[in-house]
Amino acid sequence: MAVKGKRQPHVLAVPFPAQGHVRPLMKLCRRIASRGIKVTFVNTEHIHAKVVAAMSEEDKRQNPIQLISIPDGLPPDDDRSPGFELMESVIRTMPGNLRNLIEKINGRSSDEKITCVIADITIGWILDVTQKLGAESVVFQSAAAAGMAMVLQIPKLIRAGNLDMNGSVKKNELINLSDNIPSWRKNELPWSFPGDLKTQSMVFETFMAGGKTAHRAKWLLCNTFYELEPPACNLIPNFLPVGPLLSTNNSKSSAIGGSFWLEDTTCFSWLDKQQIGSVIYVSFGSIAVFSQDQLNELALALEISSRPFLWVVRSNLANGSIVKFPNGFLERVAKRGKIVEWAPQEEVLAHSSIACFISHCGWNSTMEGLTMGVPFLCWPYFSDQFHNQSYICDMWKIGLRLNPDENGLRSRLEISTKIEMLLSDYSIKTNAVKLKEMALESVSGSESSSQNFETFIYHLKN
Repeated sequence: MAVKGKRQPHVLAVPFPAQGHVRPLMKLCRRIASRGIKVTFVNTEHIHAKVVAAMSEEDKRQNPIQLISIPDGLPPDDDRSPGFELMESVIRTMPGNLRNLIEKINGRSSDEKITCVIADITIGWILDVTQKLGAESVVFQSAAAAGMAMVLQIPKLIRAGNLDMNGSVKKNELINLSDNIPSWRKNELPWSFPGDLKTQSMVFETFMAGGKTAHRAKWLLCNTFYELEPPACNLIPNFLPVGPLLSTNNSKSSAIGGSFWLEDTTCFSWLDKQQIGSVIYVSFGSIAVFSQDQLNELALALEISSRPFLWVVRSNLANGSIVKFPNGFLERVAKRGKIVEWAPQEEVLAHSSIACFISHCGWNSTMEGLTMGVPFLCWPYFSDQFHNQSYICDMWKIGLRLNPDENGLRSRLEISTKIEMLLSDYSIKTNAVKLKEMALESVSGSESSSQNFETFIYHLKN
């Protein structure tokens, strides 16, 4: 029972300004709001505009959380690609902008005051600001528990000589936290920016700062479930795995909000016409880009496979430019291929016609794919995606690697061969179905993630 006179809970959520961070935190916030708790979601102005533009008028009316924005300090024409400029500007401007925002909200009414701030661990240092304003601190990890465990171990790894002060692995050694957690290789750490030590050093520093704040936070929430990563979960104090964070977690939730692009829903009528378990779904998330030569190899591999495919091709997928398909490709695959700029991925993966997922292995895609029981062909791009690949292929055995050749290209032969290997491997599909059942069970009734979420809600209200 709530204490008489106690302030009503008001949660302020702050993601890092990138699709893979905004979307899962927004899903969590919609679940929190569905329990009668006021939630204000803070994006940068640039991201806020993208999210709102991608929502229909009905979505805006139904959205249970308040969406507001703060500047990110960059000029309007900046491309805001992940890197030094974006990170430096966020670090420089976000603390002051957030302080002003919270003071403004708190000044309106005593009933409206912010009681809790949920911050992405990559910007966890902002909680130093919010704590001074009387708000409780909660850290959110949009990636794997293993990544959060790694961040919390940074000081120990530096003292032991495993990492230098730029976050680089010394002596080409592997980093290993537990026998039951895949090792991290050089250039595959959460903060790795190969070839850009300046950016890597800054990102590493922000992770260190976020890790220090996380040790003082009341709770550390994560889009995972205990049964998926028990060794990693056990390494983290005050840890509440609340995943998989899906649009279907709660009947009061919906799929609205969080996407940076308009979702092409015409893919559903196309999927409905395909045979069960026949479609290759291809999507590399919001950041990955490829050379035109590599995209040609992928296109020709999909053609060689003779299977139906749904391919998400962003307008900037070819190293920031429009993709040029091989001569005659679109005409030759017209009857069995569909290409869209952005898809409602969670719903696509849940469709009965999907056979496998060619993925960059971002954590959100990983969680959505495994929760729908879909086998993976892994094509990691950067950062934690390589570690997620190790989980998928080595620990969970629900996918296969797509290996580059001596020129760094995944060849059409490699891709088409691995498609056939994956779809003829009964054990991989069996493992994927088992993991799906485990994931869905974790968010049902009194099971792990469901119970953890209830614990957090009870704490917010009391």
